[in-house]
Amino acid sequence: MSHLKIEHLSKTFGAIRAVDAVSFEVRPGEIYGLLGPNGAGKTTTISMISGLLKPDAGEVFVGGKPFWSNPQQAKRIMGVVPQELAIYEELSGRENLEFWGRMAGLSSSEARSRAVELLESLTLTDRAKDAVKTYSGGMKRRINLGCALLHRPKLLLLDEPTVGIDPQARLNILEFIRNLRASGTAILYTTHYLEEAETLCQRIGIIDHGRLLAEGTLSELQERLGGDRVFVLEADFKDASPDNWNGFHQRFRIIQKSERQLVVAAVGTRDSSECLKDLLNLPVRVENVTLKRPSLNDVFLQLTGRELRE
Repeated sequence: MSHLKIEHLSKTFGAIRAVDAVSFEVRPGEIYGLLGPNGAGKTTTISMISGLLKPDAGEVFVGGKPFWSNPQQAKRIMGVVPQELAIYEELSGRENLEFWGRMAGLSSSEARSRAVELLESLTLTDRAKDAVKTYSGGMKRRINLGCALLHRPKLLLLDEPTVGIDPQARLNILEFIRNLRASGTAILYTTHYLEEAETLCQRIGIIDHGRLLAEGTLSELQERLGGDRVFVLEADFKDASPDNWNGFHQRFRIIQKSERQLVVAAVGTRDSSECLKDLLNLPVRVENVTLKRPSLNDVFLQLTGRELRE
């Protein structure tokens, strides 16, 4: 059974359809990456799943039951780590954890012992008594994560938990999240860092303008783009119009074009060597052709027409 399932979730703000009939599920022991540029609808989706926003249409199921039939019960099995830090700067790390533990319904002794465990696993024991305002950005992110875990949630919603921190701090948090997954937690992870999704997530959904454009494992998304048959051509493409090349569109999909480079995916099942012959016979003088396996960025470009970091 899925710990989280959403069906045809939609939300409109004025004239903007922030989330448009989005459906997916997150299974126990799975990290599902929801990937998209800023403004794509990731945070709005998380807000509806966690009950901060009521959807205009669609349904959220947590632990197999509709969220709004019993929001309190749903929240008991859910932990939410918002993008904005939800911690008290004047309190110590331990006090923050204990406070959020009590808010989640733990007794004071349970909250205290669980805070000790989490400080240990977040490697913050030596700073437990210091005010959070003295922490580095990465340490604040770790405490923010810890605050959602006091009640051992079966479902964890992480909204860009590594934004704005240094590479080492990011690695620490990603390792901690991997360990949570290994213990059977279902994790919904929003990010706009492609490399995080590639290395961390079992399945990935790509969202843009509020719509889920594709989902699958990394290899399923790569196959969708032409499997092992993506070609990078180097030539003078400044005045070139591939749209007008005879038969080109039937055989290749353009992923990206610049003045010096053209990235294309082969259409159909032709062998790579056949594709290469076609490319070398194009009406431009090709200086170099490289064959590569498509990256997540290539998939993203093909689906949305833009770089993720834009």
